[in-house]
Amino acid sequence: MTEPSVTAAGLKRGVRLIDVIMLGAGTAIGAAIFTVLGPAAQVGGSGILIATALAAVPMGLFALVYAYLSSTAPRTAASYEWQRQFTSPSLAFAIVWMRVLSNAVVMIVLARVLTNYLSMVVDFPATPAILAMFAAIFALNYVGVAVAARAQTILMFLLLGALAVFVAAAAPSFRPALFVEAAEGGLLPIVAALPLMIQLFLGIETATEVGEEVADAKRVVPLGMAGALALTVFVYLTVTFAALSLVGPQVLAGSTAPLLDAAKVALGPFATPLIVTAAVFALAKSMNAVFLVYARFLFAMGRTGVLPSALGAVHPRFGTPHVATIVAFCACVAAVFLPSSLLFLLLAVNVPTMMKYMGTCLAAFSVARNHPEVHAEARLRFSRATVQVLSALGVLAAVGIAALGLETDRRPYALLLAWLVIGLLWYAWTTRKGRGAAATA
Repeated sequence: MTEPSVTAAGLKRGVRLIDVIMLGAGTAIGAAIFTVLGPAAQVGGSGILIATALAAVPMGLFALVYAYLSSTAPRTAASYEWQRQFTSPSLAFAIVWMRVLSNAVVMIVLARVLTNYLSMVVDFPATPAILAMFAAIFALNYVGVAVAARAQTILMFLLLGALAVFVAAAAPSFRPALFVEAAEGGLLPIVAALPLMIQLFLGIETATEVGEEVADAKRVVPLGMAGALALTVFVYLTVTFAALSLVGPQVLAGSTAPLLDAAKVALGPFATPLIVTAAVFALAKSMNAVFLVYARFLFAMGRTGVLPSALGAVHPRFGTPHVATIVAFCACVAAVFLPSSLLFLLLAVNVPTMMKYMGTCLAAFSVARNHPEVHAEARLRFSRATVQVLSALGVLAAVGIAALGLETDRRPYALLLAWLVIGLLWYAWTTRKGRGAAATA
């Protein structure tokens, strides 16, 4: 086997095409598939079949922007580096600073959902179990991105196998007429379910965040993005169709564990171990992918000097951002003490994610409009006008989705605003200190 090459920064290029696909699809196919079908069916009925496909549209828009930039300038912590280089360093800092908090939050969300599923089959103390999960993921990421990516790929194949068993068991009950019912139900239920179904696709762009660690990244990352989106849409459509065929929208709407209740119809006593196993695989790989990206953001911010420079260190043996990985682990442990309300936590994650998409779209717009020499390097041969249109639509979609939760719970917005103020004060002090040092040099 060929030894992975090494970047100028010392990062190893050990991520392959299959890993890129599984990082993207593996991040998206996580907790949402086990939780969102119930509340979505409450408002959308059979229309969630169409809503699932429509929810992929804004994520497809974001995916095109990310693929374009990856084919032009692949970077580790790409959505930070692109914004810093092509739009505004202060805007890049503000958005990624919010994600420093939100990534720790999403880790604890995933861990809590995972322990809830595991508790269906075995009784155990939740907090020590969560800490043990974080420690295992930390160890994988400390020793190498290739190791973490291989673990992600293995977990994803195991999940796909478990979901395939569920869909195959449901096959005799398939009801093609559901698609007719979904269309005849009108547009309103479909639109009402869309904000929930969009949650299914968040994170599809994950693999772009390790761009410097992918061999032939300008070609491989865009291909991986397309593969990840196609795989995710296929999995969600088949699983949603199977669940609706087995129990119908009314039962799903009244269930707290919709996928499990649907599986019980087809698999009887085997349903619980199968769905719990699938949930463990799904959530574990999502946690692994989120943590991998989390460490890269801290690494990039340390490398550019807006956070302590020690975060930009690379392990001499493993070629990983080991200091950033340790700090990310500590932040995840601290997040154990945040409020346990799932709605509060999900909103605290959703807003910074949408701001990240907005910032990346602004960066792509800037490249197409103001940097023709960079645009000329793109392997994806979009016209400059096409990129600007896609980027503008992406900005509008991101802002609109981020605003959806304001009427639901404003506390996460207040928390994020307070966190942002702290970050901007730090950034102002750091940049002033840097200018002072440059002036005396």
